[in-house]
Amino acid sequence: MTTTTPVMQLPPGGQPRLAVGSWRVDPAQSHAWFAASVVGRPVRGSLPLSGRVLITQPIEDSTARLIARASAVSTGSPVLDRLLARPGFLDAGAFPEISFRSEFLARVPAGWRAAGRLQVKNAEHELACRLDLHLGGTRPDGSPCILITSSWVIDSRWVTSQWIPGPGRRIVMTCSCSLEPDM
Repeated sequence: MTTTTPVMQLPPGGQPRLAVGSWRVDPAQSHAWFAASVVGRPVRGSLPLSGRVLITQPIEDSTARLIARASAVSTGSPVLDRLLARPGFLDAGAFPEISFRSEFLARVPAGWRAAGRLQVKNAEHELACRLDLHLGGTRPDGSPCILITSSWVIDSRWVTSQWIPGPGRRIVMTCSCSLEPDM
């Protein structure tokens, strides 16, 4: 007999597994944080995330689509936020969304891995990331949730055509998504 909740399945004496179903990304609890070098200075910021996740059996066929509004970039500096949203960087007016579409999800000895396509400024880039899943969580109202964090490293040339020295080309991102059942 398997015990089932909307979040996980727990076989007797087994480890929690993701339950098959459709999940919605909670935009109030989900963000992509980034660290980069802009004009030779370290910059940290965030973008709120929205999207959907479909957990299937087999798990490798599961899919996710995460979306960030380019105009919602937030660094704590309104001047820098406007600069990053302008054509020299994210060009939020012409390309309002940054999105990630998963193509593969797998459990490996070191945890979970996902691979897919990141679309920035109408160009797609292959991207693989490490995932940490926290199953069986609950929200303050008691409803179930899944918490997912991921780590990505992207090339700044995907965001800007401005010349940036080699070491400054890396943009390190951490995404944190809170999923709730899509009812």
